[in-house]
Amino acid sequence: MKKVMMLHSVNHNMYGKRDPEQYGTITLDGINQLIAETAAKENIQVDTFQTNHEGEMVDKIHEVFYEKYDGVIINPGAWTHYSYAIHDALEILECPIIEVHMSNIFNREDFRSHSVIAPVAHGMIAGMGESAYTLAVKAMSEIFEREENEKNN
Repeated sequence: MKKVMMLHSVNHNMYGKRDPEQYGTITLDGINQLIAETAAKENIQVDTFQTNHEGEMVDKIHEVFYEKYDGVIINPGAWTHYSYAIHDALEILECPIIEVHMSNIFNREDFRSHSVIAPVAHGMIAGMGESAYTLAVKAMSEIFEREENEKNN
């Protein structure tokens, strides 16, 4: 079974309370439940982690490297736009990375349309609300399937 780390970042513990027009009323626990249900259907183990501290996020990414996770899904939140520390940590990884955003970062304030994470990600899913997370799990499953097919051919 493939192992994926879901990284939730700053303020995501406030889902359900923070700006419901942008993020809806689902809580982080609700999102993690959707992820778990989708992962089970895709035969993927997903571990979740949330922090409001950039250094803790970097430490967790290093842990992902050492524990040889097969993939990472990350919603870098506000760190999307300026955290070269998280960019550099992700760049170390030798597995697929999918960047996720519940809101469409390209139709919000100008500063939100730039991602310093995107250059190290295999892809991005944005603007799909809570479905962005389940779509990311499904996309990761497809990446794993393609890798397996390439290895067998």
